[in-house]
Amino acid sequence: MMTMLKAMTPRMPRTEHVADHMVAMTQTESTNSLARNLVDADALGLTDGGHGGVPVAVVAADMQTAGRGRLDHTWVSRPGESFTVSFATVAPRAIATDESVNGWLQMIAGLAVLDGLDKAISQCGARPNQPDCSRTLKWPNDIFVHGLKLGGILAELVPLSLSQADDASDASGADDASVMDGASGVGGAGGADNMTDRNMSGESAADGERVAIIFGIGLNLNLSASNLPTPQSTSLQLHVAGLPDGAVMRDMIAAGIVSSLKRRITMFIEDPQGQSAALRDEAAAKSWTLGRRVEAHFVDGGTLEGEAIALNADASLTVRTDDGVEHVVRTADVGVLPR
Repeated sequence: MMTMLKAMTPRMPRTEHVADHMVAMTQTESTNSLARNLVDADALGLTDGGHGGVPVAVVAADMQTAGRGRLDHTWVSRPGESFTVSFATVAPRAIATDESVNGWLQMIAGLAVLDGLDKAISQCGARPNQPDCSRTLKWPNDIFVHGLKLGGILAELVPLSLSQADDASDASGADDASVMDGASGVGGAGGADNMTDRNMSGESAADGERVAIIFGIGLNLNLSASNLPTPQSTSLQLHVAGLPDGAVMRDMIAAGIVSSLKRRITMFIEDPQGQSAALRDEAAAKSWTLGRRVEAHFVDGGTLEGEAIALNADASLTVRTDDGVEHVVRTADVGVLPR
C-alpha cells in the first residue's frame, strides 16, 4: 500500500540567503505559471538589481498539479519526492532575442543544474552507488544519469510590464509569455523568430531594455523505482547513497543553482559571443547526446534518425543520417536510441 505524503511549505534557508527574492508554496498548479504571474505583477523584485550578479528570484512548491514541459509535456509531482522550482532572472532583450546566441540561455540553465547537483552531493558527503555516476545534459533540455532522465527544464521569456519598464528603462509591447523553444529549448537558432513574432511585436530593442526569463526545473529526488513515471526515467537517490531528506536536498540544490545562474548569466551578458564559445566546449564535454544515435521528433510530426555529431555555435544540433547527409536540428524533442 502506497502512503501519500502531506505537502508542506518548503523551508529553504540556504536558497533564501543567496536569492534576491523567494516565494514558497505548499502546492501550486505550476511553479512557472506562478512565477510568470508574479513577474507580471512586479512581485519578484527583478527590476531592483541583484546582489552578486543579475537578480535571481526563486518560486518553489512541494507539490505541483499541472506542471508543464517542452512541447506540451506535463509534469505532476507528489510531496517530498521531486524538485519543482522555478528561477526568474532578467537579460537584455537584444540578447534574449538574438538567434545567434540565445540558444545558450537554456544550456546555461542546464549547466547550472549540474553545478547545483554536484555541489549539494559534495556538501552532504554523499557517494555514488557506482563508479561512473556522472550527471549529463541531453540536448536540448534534460538532465540525465546513467542514460536515464533525472529531470528537465522549461524556459519562458516574459516581457516586463510597462510599470516595470518605467522603473528599469524597459519597454515591451507584449503581454503574454512565450515558451522559448529553439535550439536548446530556450529561444535558440530558429526558435527566436517565433518568440519575437508572438511576443515582441516586431519592435526594435534599445540596449537598455530587458526581459524576464523563467527557468522551470523539475528533478526526481526521492522516487522509488516502482514509482518512476517511465522506464526511461530515474531518481537521484537510486544512484547516490547518503543523501539527506528531500526537503534539505531541494534547498541545497536550489541554492547552488541560484549561485551558478548569477555567475553564468552575468558573464554571458557581458560577452555573449565569447561565452557562447566557452559554453559550447563545456556543454559538449557534458553531453549525453553527442556521439550517440538519436531520433528527433518535430512538432509537425516528422522524425529524423541518425548520429548526433556536433553542437553548433548557436546551440543547435547537427545530426548525420545514414545516407551521410548532415541536418541541423533547431527545434525538436531528441531522444537517444539504445546502442
